[in-house]
Amino acid sequence: MSQDAPIHSWPGSYYVNGEKRWVSGTLSLTRTAVRFTSEQSCDALASFPLSRIVEIKMESSSFIFSALTVLEQGNVKHWFGSLRPCRAAVFHVLEHFWRERLLSPSEAQAQAPLSKGQELISLVTGAQRRLADTGKVLNHQGEQFDNMMQGLDKIESDLGVADKLLSELESPPWWPFGKLPWRSQQEAKAESAAKAPPPRGSGKAQKVICSVPAVVGRGGDSGELKPGFLTLLPSKLELRDASGQLIHRFEREEVDDIRVQNPYEISIRQRFIGKPDICYRLLSARMAEALSVLEVQYKKKVEFTGDYAACQGTPSTTPDSGAAFWGAGAHGLETEVPVEIPAGDLTQVQLHVLQPTVTEAEAQELKQMLLQLKSLALEAETELERQDEALDVLTSSSERATMSIDKHTRRMRKLL
Repeated sequence: MSQDAPIHSWPGSYYVNGEKRWVSGTLSLTRTAVRFTSEQSCDALASFPLSRIVEIKMESSSFIFSALTVLEQGNVKHWFGSLRPCRAAVFHVLEHFWRERLLSPSEAQAQAPLSKGQELISLVTGAQRRLADTGKVLNHQGEQFDNMMQGLDKIESDLGVADKLLSELESPPWWPFGKLPWRSQQEAKAESAAKAPPPRGSGKAQKVICSVPAVVGRGGDSGELKPGFLTLLPSKLELRDASGQLIHRFEREEVDDIRVQNPYEISIRQRFIGKPDICYRLLSARMAEALSVLEVQYKKKVEFTGDYAACQGTPSTTPDSGAAFWGAGAHGLETEVPVEIPAGDLTQVQLHVLQPTVTEAEAQELKQMLLQLKSLALEAETELERQDEALDVLTSSSERATMSIDKHTRRMRKLL
């Protein structure tokens, strides 16, 4: 994502201390900095990196009723007022991204330009993390299949017992009459047991696949944003506030679409006919961790907007440069450096070109990471094959159970 692309923007005003006046404009938050742009001149009146922020507070003074202040290193204080939709929403978003940056100091090192070898290592690391998240989802899915097979085995066992009992009821050797006295009592007990609600807490607790801190808001109104968590489970996703209280729970089949606005913002919607939809908006500095799981669990429901594609574009990497790199690497393996050029005539640029693009240490690290990636892919393939076999067993077992239930239903109707 380009560092200049804004994650979010809010209309408001900024106090210019030198001129002793308020200037209207737009407050923008990027991945690494906070910027305020004037509405009239389109100039940046204030711009400072997140790493220089010391404190973010909501204050009030004699100049303005309510304001948001940001204290920068060097005791420089910035005042922002008239923020829309509200001051609290802006405060929660800025504080979230600032604190997450403090917790990950490696971000500062990531701003330095990377070599081709480091870029390749970064790409393989991302692919390895994505495949590991996919493996977690497959593992949870396999556990669900195992639980279903155990449930079907129990159903088949119960159907076998029911078959024996029905056989005894159909031809009791010791009762000469047609009406059995205990049948009415058993039917009454069965009806009362069927109407009784299932006991609470009987369901098995599901494992948490991923949980990331986020700023959560209801619907399209960003004024209700407040800090919380996004928790992903095998069959649902939960939104909780900062104290851990449940805000809303989406079952897997209830989610109709997930719109990815940018790498840090998504919206989750459940549609209804005849009443308003349920929609929640989430912003998180660690949204990439959740997106890797959401893309696996909700493949057809995840929609990437045009803004996301614009944010993903980086000017430093282009397809042509990548192709040139791979082409140079391929020729470097087959040919040698031309020797007809005298060493004294080589310029600094030519010497830089002749240097190896990927060092030996980086090549060894890439080799190890690719071997691990291959191992993860083989494990995922094995798990998928096992789940395919489990699905075949589940299909045949469910068909047998359905046929047995229909058969027992007809026999019971004859006894009534």
